Order: sequence, then C-alpha cells, then structure tokens
Amino acid sequence: MITAQTALAEARARLGAAGVPGAMGDARRLLAHAMGVAPGRLTLHLHDTLDEGALGSFNALVARRAARVPVSHLIGRRSFYGRDFEVNGHVLDPRPETETLVVAALDVEWSRALDLGTGSGAILLTLLSEREQATGTGTDISAEALSVAARNAEVLGVANRAQLLQSNWFGGLSERFDLIVSNPPYIAASEMAGLAPELLHEPRCALTDEADGLTAYRVICAGALSHLAPGGWLMLEIGWTQGEAVCEMAHAAGYSGVTCRPDMDGRDRIVVARAPL
Repeated sequence: MITAQTALAEARARLGAAGVPGAMGDARRLLAHAMGVAPGRLTLHLHDTLDEGALGSFNALVARRAARVPVSHLIGRRSFYGRDFEVNGHVLDPRPETETLVVAALDVEWSRALDLGTGSGAILLTLLSEREQATGTGTDISAEALSVAARNAEVLGVANRAQLLQSNWFGGLSERFDLIVSNPPYIAASEMAGLAPELLHEPRCALTDEADGLTAYRVICAGALSHLAPGGWLMLEIGWTQGEAVCEMAHAAGYSGVTCRPDMDGRDRIVVARAPL
C-alpha cells in the first residue's frame, strides 16, 4: 500500500514522460476521482493510504490519460460556466472559449432560444439555467449526443423548459426564436492532422465539415432568418481566423449590426448579427 502523495508523484512522472501537458493537474483530478473526494479537498487526503481498489482505479486512469484520452472522458464530467456537464465520446467537450458565446447571449433580451448542434447541451442548458423564465430547443444529428443533453437537462433542473430534437440544422423546425446560437464544426479538413491527440476521442463530425471549415456557417446564415423573430439575434462561435468570412456571409444574407467579439485571449470568437425588425 502507498500513500496518495506517493501515487500522485508517480503518476505525474508517468504522464510527463508520455508528453501529457499539465501532468500534475491531470494527475490530481484523476486521483481525486479515484478516491471519491472533491478535487479542492485532495490536499487534505494526500497522506491517506490508498486501498487496493482506489489504487487500481487510479493506475488504470493514469494509463488511459497517458494514451491521451481526455480527463473529462475519464471522469465523465466537464465544467462549463460554473456547472458540471456529463460528457463522453459522443459529444464535443465544452471549452472555456465557448463561454464567450454564453456571455454574449446573456447581454441581450430573449425568451426563446435555439441551439443548433447542441451536443452535450452545454450552451442551451446554461442559458436556460441563467434565464429562469426562458425556454429553448436544441437540435443535433446524433441521437447519442441528445441522450447526453437530456441527462444534463435533468440534472440541471431545466428539462421542462428544454426541447431536444434530432435534426440536421433547421430540419423539422417551423417556429421562430428570439435567439439562435451555435458552435458548429469549424475546423478545416486540412487542419485536422495537426490537432492535439485528445481531440481524436471527440466526434469528428463535431470538429470538422471535411471541407474548408465554413460549410455550417453558409447553411446557418442562409437559414436562420426564416427561424428568427423580427429583431432576433444570431450568435455563432467561430475559429479565430474566420471572423471576416462569417461576417461577410451574415451581411450578404441580410442581417444588421454584424460584429465580431473576441474571446478571453483577444482572438475573434463570436459573430453577432441581428434579423431585420
């Protein structure tokens, strides 16, 4: 038997040797998960002796992380905008950059939202959690992703205000919304080979359009006006080099007030446009 501190040191060395970035932070999160303690309280348990079950579980998690399986998939959770969301290999991990989209959406008035390609539901369900009187619809082509979103909606207590539909973008939708948001696949096929190994564990269709990275924006910009109420908002997460191209699409489609908002690193991240009044 060894202490948690010793196991942590060995795991850090193992992950570092495997080239895993942030090895210590990942090791701590995995150890806390294996021990069944809150990550913020792990320090209080570092001198505890690990029982056989916890040690075996931890070593197995470290081995998978060394193989570049994301920590979120190993523990089944990912934090987003102050809430924990279930994630797995069927959904895109919500990332801090996407919180910029939530902030932008909460800056304007709306009561009915549509999230295209909702995945885990992180964007839509966060918005509904922040706007207690609002309702929303999330669409996705993946039934497995929608199952994850449904479980997240139940845990967050917003299932009665969230409709989840299997649909390819606007397919099957006839109503209009005050707000349409989306974080569509925007990585060009030519860029996929250069991505971090962890991304190979996320659904490829949520990452790339297998083309130039702009296919989804063409579809959404062309179709959203038919599903927005007068003066409704369209907000799209983009890759940091795509701001000019997506803004031009929005202008050409007839939106007004088209702007591009930066993320926390100052890079173009959200295109904001408004339907005519």
